[in-house]
Amino acid sequence: MRAIIAVLDSFGIGSTPDADRFGDVGANTFARIWEGRAKSAAGPLRIPNLLALGLGRAAHTVDANFPEVINGPAAGLYGAARELSKGKDTPSGHWEMMGLPVEEDWGYFPRTIPTFLAELTEAVIRAGKLPGILGDCHASGTEIIEQFGEEHIRSGKPICYTSADSVYQIAAHETHFGLDRLYDLCHIVRKLVDPYHIGRVIARPFVGERVGEFQRTGNRHDYATPPTRPTVLDVAKAAGREVIGIGKIPDIFAHSGVTAEVRAIGNAEIFDTTIAHARSAPEGAIVFANFVDFDMLFGHRRNLIGYAGALEAFDQRVPELKAALRPGDLVVFSADHGCDTTWTGTDHTREHIPILAFGPQIKTGPIGIRSTFADIGQSITTHLGLPPMPVGTSFL
Repeated sequence: MRAIIAVLDSFGIGSTPDADRFGDVGANTFARIWEGRAKSAAGPLRIPNLLALGLGRAAHTVDANFPEVINGPAAGLYGAARELSKGKDTPSGHWEMMGLPVEEDWGYFPRTIPTFLAELTEAVIRAGKLPGILGDCHASGTEIIEQFGEEHIRSGKPICYTSADSVYQIAAHETHFGLDRLYDLCHIVRKLVDPYHIGRVIARPFVGERVGEFQRTGNRHDYATPPTRPTVLDVAKAAGREVIGIGKIPDIFAHSGVTAEVRAIGNAEIFDTTIAHARSAPEGAIVFANFVDFDMLFGHRRNLIGYAGALEAFDQRVPELKAALRPGDLVVFSADHGCDTTWTGTDHTREHIPILAFGPQIKTGPIGIRSTFADIGQSITTHLGLPPMPVGTSFL
């Protein structure tokens, strides 16, 4: 009996009742992909396995305008969840999923140029022994590298920027600036932004020599503030269970509650790794993977067709994962927020997340719209016989 969680990073299925607070009323990542792909030369989206698990039914539950697309009887439990946390960011979504809603406000940087307070920038330059910084604004990660990449190589100044999330991002060239130096700088900045209650510092390494050639690499690292209270991962670890974090999961939880950290880059490798651990993980284990490409490569870049292709590639691997399961296993497919590829700007969108729960002995049918992502974590504690969390209601 084990629990396997796969987060399709940014795969929202329709705006939440409080989306007006975020300027996201009407956002719907899945619906726009479904509609846009149907109008493209590639034709309708082909995700038979996800539809069989109830994805279309769940999407229709959230948005009655979305067709209730099915593929036979539901092969698992299906529904959606709203977020209690005040943000629409990666840590908030993941932490709440594991029983810890972020109900206090994160710190955010203003939409001004410069965006960072002068005293913070001065401290970063001084502590990091830097000649200065570039950027100092809200920006798309790929666009700001194109804008400042050549100047960064000439000057040695890192590119520092933010987004609508509570984040301080630092882009630097892997060889001209140095990967280890970038990581060291992020450790320094992590401490400097703590008084501002910033959720993450992210290292964004890239390669290339000139405009048009710059490419971000897979050596990204997130430096998150630690969870303020125990999550399901901490509870499982304290009970002597294996907690296997794949991809950026360990970073998101600031390495708290994780017993094994498994590096994997890109959705294909992350799925390979998830299946391998589904085959090998001991009884009572949690295998937790984040499929980052949906968000990083397609959502933020507003690449609808690319997102659709990534969904199809994910869908094709579902039978492999099913074949690796043991009789008592539970699998949950979900998300942490939305990132509507048709929405204004490049930021996340405040949306419901899907919940698709299945396994050889898991019942089937609707679980409705849940009032918190924490119902996922509570269902995992119920399934694995762990102490219950203070927030959340099991859907099992």
